[in-house]
Amino acid sequence: MAAITAKMVSDLREQTGAGMMDCKKALVAADGDMDKAVENLRKSGAAKAEKKSGRATNQGKVLTAIEGNVAGIVEVLCETDFAAKTDKFINLVKGVASDIVKMTGDGDMTAAVQEAEKTNLTDHIGVIGENMQIRRAARWTAPAGKLVSYHHDGGRVTVLVEVEGESDPEVLNDICLHIAAFRPAYIASTDIPAEVVAKEKEIAAAADPKLAGKPAAILDKILAGKINKFYSEVCLMNQPWVRDDKTSLAKFRPNLKVKRFVRWEVGEEL
Repeated sequence: MAAITAKMVSDLREQTGAGMMDCKKALVAADGDMDKAVENLRKSGAAKAEKKSGRATNQGKVLTAIEGNVAGIVEVLCETDFAAKTDKFINLVKGVASDIVKMTGDGDMTAAVQEAEKTNLTDHIGVIGENMQIRRAARWTAPAGKLVSYHHDGGRVTVLVEVEGESDPEVLNDICLHIAAFRPAYIASTDIPAEVVAKEKEIAAAADPKLAGKPAAILDKILAGKINKFYSEVCLMNQPWVRDDKTSLAKFRPNLKVKRFVRWEVGEEL
């Protein structure tokens, strides 16, 4: 039986992130063979992950990585807010976001990321001791534009935006703040499906008894005003601006084009 020294335990812990006692047990089982001890810890982590797989995960982080014109965003869930705030968990999420940047594709990458990070996640479940899951992930490329992100409450809410045209760092940051605070559903009125607008008109007409029996031409004018109000509530470009509610992004930055954005909040309904 090989002698298990404190340095061996420390080295294994440094390599795997596992607890001291788990490292010592793994080394004893491997008769001091470091590679076999790592394998033992990984097998132990897989067993722990399987055992914890049914436990609810409603805490976590949404974090991003941006390198040049490529961005990765990922939501990773765990069981407790305590675990979500640990350096190990935060570094895990940051690492997954960085890994996404190195992948190929544009748009939803959830299934590919879940598969690519399966072993990594299992290892971290063994170390952190909680069930975890990669809930959603995306990768964006913006060859002609800029990418910017914002993390609120340490990654409880995260915004990722792609823009083209006239912009500066302060405005880009404010766009992210605005999206985080006001939760727009669309970029502009032209992005709203026709059936959604038609339904809003129907609701507006039914909600006001005074509109009953109005001639079609007059009714259309009245409803146009109500629909414009609807646009100012749900469209990023039309909402009262976060820094000045007397204007909007469309008015004070007419040469800036928001190509796409996401606002992800931990545990929200998809």
